[in-house]
Amino acid sequence: MEEIQVPPYFICPISLEIMKDPVTISTGMTYDRENIEKWIFTAKNNTCPATKQSLTCIELTPNVTLRRFIQSWCTLNESHGIERFPTPKPPVSKPQIIKLLKEAKSPKLQMKSLNRLRSIASENDANKRCMESAGAMEFLASIINKNVNEVFEDEEGFMSIKDEALSILYQLKLSENGLKSLISIGNGEFIESLTRVMQHGSYESRAYAVMLMKDMFEVSTPTPLLSLKKEFFIQVVQVLKDEISQKAKKASLQVLVNVCPFGRNRVKAAETGTIRVLVDLLLDSYEKRVCELMLILLDQLCQSAEGRAELLNHPGGLAIVSKKILRVSKVGSERAIKILHSISKFSSTPSVVQEMLSLGVVAKLCLVLQVDCGSKAKERAREILKIHAKAWRNSPCIPNNLLSSYPF
Repeated sequence: MEEIQVPPYFICPISLEIMKDPVTISTGMTYDRENIEKWIFTAKNNTCPATKQSLTCIELTPNVTLRRFIQSWCTLNESHGIERFPTPKPPVSKPQIIKLLKEAKSPKLQMKSLNRLRSIASENDANKRCMESAGAMEFLASIINKNVNEVFEDEEGFMSIKDEALSILYQLKLSENGLKSLISIGNGEFIESLTRVMQHGSYESRAYAVMLMKDMFEVSTPTPLLSLKKEFFIQVVQVLKDEISQKAKKASLQVLVNVCPFGRNRVKAAETGTIRVLVDLLLDSYEKRVCELMLILLDQLCQSAEGRAELLNHPGGLAIVSKKILRVSKVGSERAIKILHSISKFSSTPSVVQEMLSLGVVAKLCLVLQVDCGSKAKERAREILKIHAKAWRNSPCIPNNLLSSYPF
């Protein structure tokens, strides 16, 4: 059979396949829509794959002429097994989104319009960015900021307007600039609105609120994180305690990790029962990343006197921290040892020193010196053992096989 020569300008430079829906980007290069959308939106690249030039905008212009040439060529070569690609569905446009947002301001059309926006956002990443540029983010945030929360009945039952707006806003997976804009709305007003959702919302909405907050805080500057109120910590910790879902648990932990490098926040977190919840959850947690986040957060909190006091007040505080050494990961071990280092250096009363010995903490630290777990971890373990050498090194609680590694 005669080999078919495909015209080179029909080939997408990314996938090296015939383009089904050619679109042109700001650099003038043409790609298949699916491939360039993955490149820009999924892989988060901001350059042209072929020329490496920066993209001045992310608008994808359909190359209708080239698409028709490709379709005609496919039809002419049908006898050779070439299938003609169907004409693609036109993408959603900014004017369409703006029209929907205007309709959504009408109480009678609001839920219907929100359902349509949800459907559009679920189709692809290009639609999400189109919605963001058309002002969907600001509109949805304004609904969430309202003190009233209208409830409508649809085919699936009763639905809260605020819940629907929040789920769509999270689904948009906003750009970094979009997330920063949310933080700055009303001088922290939107963070307070999400805090209220975590307090009064459904389980699903509370999960969306903390997951959206995680995305926001990951790109935030320190300033808005320094003015968080005590109520914020109470509600994030409550979401963590309720274990709504694994995603919500990780998001809650990440939110607290992002805000607790700051001293005032550490105190607020300690005072709102964060450490008690963390220790209780650690007792039954085995997933690597979850344990790492908990130990990172405990380490941050134990850098304050209030945090160390709360850990020592928990009957299982020292025990669970010690237990996680060498059982989670290198990161987990380093953080657990760092927590014990903070306790030893700043809060080591005679009763605490004796408790560490009876719980097997000392034996675990001796074991750390014998295995490969990072130079920093070993250095801190050695320092802890030296600080309390007078009380510990001759103790019968330390197994003979580990006593040889005690640093004299």
